[in-house]
Amino acid sequence: MQPPNTNRSNILHLLEERGEPTHDNIRAVARETGVPEADIWGVASFYHLVRSVPHRVCTGLSCQISGADELLEELQADAIKNGIQTPEQVSCLGQCDKPIAQLDEHHEPIGPQPRSNVTPDNQELPINLGGIDNCQYLALKKVMAEGPDFTMTELVASGLQGRGGAGFPAHIKWLAVKESDSQCKYLVCNADEAEPGTFKDREVMIRRPHLLLEGLAIAAHTVGAMEIHIYVRGAFGQCRRSLEQALEEASEHLSSFSFVFTSGHGAYICGEETALLESIEGKRGMPRLKPPFPTDFGLYGQPTLIHNVESLATIPSIVNRGGEWFKAQGNTGAGSKLYCISGHVNLPGVYELPMGATLSDLLDAAGGEIGSLIAFSPGGASSGLLPISYRDTPMDFKNLSAIGSMLGSAGVVVLNDTVDIASITLRQLEFFEAESCGQCAPCRLGSRALSQALQRYINSNKADDLDQVNDIAWEMEEGSICGLGIAAPLPLTSAIKHFPDSFNGSTLVANK
Repeated sequence: MQPPNTNRSNILHLLEERGEPTHDNIRAVARETGVPEADIWGVASFYHLVRSVPHRVCTGLSCQISGADELLEELQADAIKNGIQTPEQVSCLGQCDKPIAQLDEHHEPIGPQPRSNVTPDNQELPINLGGIDNCQYLALKKVMAEGPDFTMTELVASGLQGRGGAGFPAHIKWLAVKESDSQCKYLVCNADEAEPGTFKDREVMIRRPHLLLEGLAIAAHTVGAMEIHIYVRGAFGQCRRSLEQALEEASEHLSSFSFVFTSGHGAYICGEETALLESIEGKRGMPRLKPPFPTDFGLYGQPTLIHNVESLATIPSIVNRGGEWFKAQGNTGAGSKLYCISGHVNLPGVYELPMGATLSDLLDAAGGEIGSLIAFSPGGASSGLLPISYRDTPMDFKNLSAIGSMLGSAGVVVLNDTVDIASITLRQLEFFEAESCGQCAPCRLGSRALSQALQRYINSNKADDLDQVNDIAWEMEEGSICGLGIAAPLPLTSAIKHFPDSFNGSTLVANK
């Protein structure tokens, strides 16, 4: 087995220490690491947060409807007037419940940061964001005493599906890594959380860091992983500090595990599991072709179990209370689910409800809607738009898929009748165009073609500007390497389908 190239993994960190990916700095890092200058430039130019920018303003959907465009224009005018560097627009900063989100040059939030709304303390909830985090690690002790087979039995009984978006049965991935003959295995926690409208993992890391660390330790012990990697979004500095502090507090329980932290640098595509692995290895975050899957060929070519934060945070309760108990917490699927909600709602936040809760249930938990709602996005930008008439549809993997949407990361954004559907759809398309890694032509070219088509329609009000939308969407869905290209057309195709009046009354495009 070849040892990991840790020099390459440190490229972005070394560039950040020097401030900018200038030619001189790239040359210095090349001398220090032995990595060719061209490779370093290729990596540095891929990630948004590598460049030093004193002020970034989020113009994602929840911030957009709160006046982000107007604020950015005002700030840019002031910067030009005062002869300073102008603020930069970014697609999403994971602060959708606290609009308008802004970052300083250290990637820290600007302005007051009130504590987020969550479900109040309830000991019967598997994650219980409103509860008190503790350092007892009782579930880990139980697993150490009972053995890996006990954990697998409870995981299978729980019916846990990954909470990152795909909904893949968790036990299948665990079993594949556990049964591998490799002497080197890895566990990777995907804490990048860059889906617009989503901020649940952020709250888990801030409020229940020990719960996450315990889940990681249980998973590593069960599958025989030698090292635990936690990839934290670059704009989530508070989350990383929370985890690092908890790791120190729990040192007596976690001393037999090796933890490695990596900070993301502002690439949405790194939420895709294989792109994340590439990023940890110090490369451009471009998805790999599958198969082989990460359970066979993952980090540094070794069997790797990858889970997101919420999935791992459920593990201690599954171990302590049993898989059947966890499964019974859901309505139409197994377990509880962390639902984010932002937009036109009184108490935006993260609410733990039974899997399969409806939008009406979520709005009740979040203090009700603001104004007359017309639409909502049930699972972040990737899920497209649904009319409010679907507010009583169970929000789970199966039911949302049946109506042409998806649960995704459960980043719910609700919209009232003050919004312009075409304009907010364009912003979603621009997001995918900007975040495409460019590796495959259907996604690289298709995402641009869709946003350009919608911009032409907005300028002309002629429905025939959208004639090619379905053809482009089909090509992207059939030919893209990863889920980004498959999901990127959905904001537009769903908007045309459900809101034809916003597109000059055209239903032809949606129904070809």
